[in-house]
Amino acid sequence: MSTKMALVVPRVESLAKSGLEAIPTEYVRPESERLNLGDAFEEEKKAEEGPQIPVVDLKGFDSEEEAVRRACVEEVQRVATEWGVMHIVNHGIPLELIEKVRRVGKEFFDLPIEEKEKYANDQSTGNIAGYGSKLANNASGQLEWEDYFFHLIFPQEKADMSIWPKYPADYVEVTKEFAKQLRGVVSKMLAMLSLGLGMEEAKLEEELGGMEDLLLQMKINYYPKCPQPDLALGVEAHTDVSSLSFILHNMVPGLQVYKDNKWVTAKCVPDSMIVHIGDTLEILSNGTYKSILHRGLVNKEKVRISWAIFCEPPKEKIVLKPLPETVTDQTPAKFPPRTFAQHLRYKLFKKTQEDFVTPK
Repeated sequence: MSTKMALVVPRVESLAKSGLEAIPTEYVRPESERLNLGDAFEEEKKAEEGPQIPVVDLKGFDSEEEAVRRACVEEVQRVATEWGVMHIVNHGIPLELIEKVRRVGKEFFDLPIEEKEKYANDQSTGNIAGYGSKLANNASGQLEWEDYFFHLIFPQEKADMSIWPKYPADYVEVTKEFAKQLRGVVSKMLAMLSLGLGMEEAKLEEELGGMEDLLLQMKINYYPKCPQPDLALGVEAHTDVSSLSFILHNMVPGLQVYKDNKWVTAKCVPDSMIVHIGDTLEILSNGTYKSILHRGLVNKEKVRISWAIFCEPPKEKIVLKPLPETVTDQTPAKFPPRTFAQHLRYKLFKKTQEDFVTPK
């Protein structure tokens, strides 16, 4: 099956290594998407003049002083409301563990393509777990300049270990430990965001399924060098369907977020993780927290690898709707109720750049 899939689905890595000077037309983005589209390194340099994605230090939340704790909550709440994305530092995950996560992911992608094909997913069945590349079933019909590896990493008992990479030898051990540690950071972020809405600390965690049912899905994105980065995207513009998304990367730029009618290129902040608010939290907070439109740039010089971890509620168990505490006569419910499965199926939140343009 894997060999057949390899023939059907072109791997971007193969294209990039073939020495081509112009990208195939199916990877060329339409004119309407080319605002601030360019080589990620050049866009990062240009971005030094403008607004920056805020850096939030989480250390204060562990303080015994209520005022320090409160200040940390208020900063998280402010950035989640104004931006919907932040770099977090002092998050509590040992930096040595993060380095191991980067290493084992890179070592997997350094394998020959025929080895990776043993883990190829079969997207015709709707199952994206495993090694894959985007099929042209998205809004534009265009392809993205990336390959990926996707798998559920928490709760451990729900993970399908048969599809996890067997090389490098410590991939499983490192990823399991990272998932466990990250789950603690998820709880911490949800606690602060609950308090920021004036609710009990445990409220959002409970609403999303708690330790048993909130799923952490990890997608390792592999963006090969691209000869025409001003025409291609690693990931097209989208909002995340998750409650929260966490991103690690190999210190190569690429993330852009759409804020105040323009694309802002994220800087690479050492020892940080990026956190996005996803659609699910925008719904529960009745629009107070923003699910930000974002996309991934590519570049000519360096391979970019990012690790995106999506925190998803169970598909059918929970009905997503604005929490009663967020609905008043002045702020009526903005979103009709839906399960997470319905949200995925009907793309109820399909947003484009035009949806984010604010009047001058």
